[in-house]
Amino acid sequence: MVRKSATGRVGIADVAVKAGVSHATVSRVMNGNYTVDPDIAARVRAAAAELKYQPNPVGRSLALGKTDTIGIVVPDLANPTFQAILRGLSRAAAQDGYRVLIADSFEVSSEEAILAGEARRRCDGLVLCAPRMTDAELEEIVPSLHPLVLINRATATKGVPSLVVDYGQGVQDIAEHLVELGHTRLAFLAGPPRSASNGLRLQGLEAFKAAHPDVEVTMLEGGSDFDTGHEAVDAVLDSGATGILAFNDLVAMGLMSGLHERGLDVPGDISVTGFDDIPFAKYTTPALTTAAVPITELGEQAWQQLRALIRKEDSDAPGSRYQPRLEVRASTGPAKAPRTAVHG
Repeated sequence: MVRKSATGRVGIADVAVKAGVSHATVSRVMNGNYTVDPDIAARVRAAAAELKYQPNPVGRSLALGKTDTIGIVVPDLANPTFQAILRGLSRAAAQDGYRVLIADSFEVSSEEAILAGEARRRCDGLVLCAPRMTDAELEEIVPSLHPLVLINRATATKGVPSLVVDYGQGVQDIAEHLVELGHTRLAFLAGPPRSASNGLRLQGLEAFKAAHPDVEVTMLEGGSDFDTGHEAVDAVLDSGATGILAFNDLVAMGLMSGLHERGLDVPGDISVTGFDDIPFAKYTTPALTTAAVPITELGEQAWQQLRALIRKEDSDAPGSRYQPRLEVRASTGPAKAPRTAVHG
């Protein structure tokens, strides 16, 4: 008969007695040490199964010096783009027996360093997804977070992979598409000021303007969510633009909703484009023209890079660059004659 501990929990000593081995042997088998004789290991596992023994995860982590957990810090978990990245990361990590701890900074850049440090202390590695902190702040904190993978940011610190989307080229492709439809007055609804990907979009638009001096591009304040797009209707109409480049799909959807409320037709009166190609983009009315980013693949690749660092398999830690793909749908059409500001 097995004698349980005072807490009523079957312990390692009970398994050792049942299997006729030492405590150390049970510990090595439970921790995946393959130096134990296969027959003995099988006997230990059989005893553990019969006793319904569950290893103490805290004790196991202390013994192995690892938690089988990784962390990810995102600026806004409500954004479907970051949800898709998390989905790709979680699924890939789960195949290797790892769980994912999630921290949301809610677009508050001052919280990111704190969250990143706390998450790293509880995990074997960390993914920083589109951090909003400044370059100086990022460079200061990166050495303390290794092993670390960055998404949509880069660092001068060696051994830190960076997965970056070419937002600059992507926004240029969208602008070129609008020009091909005859639009000569464009407006860009910008994203959060601290967003590095917004900066890359702005750089891309500067290159586009240099190549198209006859095209007017108006820069408008925006954001990253549905509400900011919806609230930008007046500014968009005042700009006189016939083609709108929204920071992302959520902003574009909010804008289209607001335009519809004013009785304006998309794309008959004004063409609207997004960015990212979140799952909802092709189901809007009209379906949204956007730049597709392989967001789930970003999460999967982040795990591949982080796993290599955790296992010390790749000291060079290379990064990857992803090119967005223009997805032309029904929210863009030929430009109408120049229009004046319309207010409802």
